[in-house]
Amino acid sequence: MTTNNTPDPTIPDTIVLIHGLWLTPRSWEHWIDRYERLGHRVIAPTWPGMDSSIEDLRRDPSTMAGVDITEITDHYEAIIRVLLDTSPIIIGHSFGGLIAQLLLDRGLGSAGVAIHPAPVKGVLRLPISSLRSAFPVLRNPLNRNRAVALTPKQFHYRFTNTMSEEESQAVYERYHVPGPGRVLFQAATANLNLRAATKVDFKSESRAPLLVVGGGQDHTVPASVAKEAATRQSKAKSATEYKEYPGRSHYTLGQDGWEEVADYALEWATKHTTAL
Repeated sequence: MTTNNTPDPTIPDTIVLIHGLWLTPRSWEHWIDRYERLGHRVIAPTWPGMDSSIEDLRRDPSTMAGVDITEITDHYEAIIRVLLDTSPIIIGHSFGGLIAQLLLDRGLGSAGVAIHPAPVKGVLRLPISSLRSAFPVLRNPLNRNRAVALTPKQFHYRFTNTMSEEESQAVYERYHVPGPGRVLFQAATANLNLRAATKVDFKSESRAPLLVVGGGQDHTVPASVAKEAATRQSKAKSATEYKEYPGRSHYTLGQDGWEEVADYALEWATKHTTAL
């Protein structure tokens, strides 16, 4: 990627980054710095109820308990619509990748990138590792209205399985926060719900271009799940592409080699942006 810090005036200069479950915008810190050095304006808001510090959210996660997918999507839509004069590139990771697809389905964004995205309605593949990743929340129906934390061991399996336990612990301490269980219940039951919050129009005539990124070592959203999402989304009129990185875990945003993923995502999005 070019290191010129003056963006091409014909492409969007604003990038909206959407974090995933059990994380905060801090998970994007490397990407924010890289994109800003290239001259882009980067916006990385928190989910609703997560405006406090990581330390405060760990002590008292009640402000995010019960937050759902529609509320999160509405929250980001309001932020994007306030931009008024620009249609940003939308990049999301994990559940943020699901939210990015919902925002594109609402007609927002000039291009979108869904990195190891949680499945939208219609993605049917459900590997054992995904079930194991969600089980700590889904095993207790009361977690629907709670914010649930992962243990370091659970985090290691779900996010940092390509790292040592010591390396994973450092990542856990810097980035992990409890997450609203409701979003997992909504995603898990979407294919049984005619009015699922995760529903998108796979045959959309107006959706902005979409890149779906998968990771070959991801336990939480295995590459097969991300690839199926791209296959189903490819029915839309606009461009859809799938890119897989064989050695990437769910912690792809900070795992060694994250620069390659960040650069490809931005290059693809800027190449495929649409004027809306």
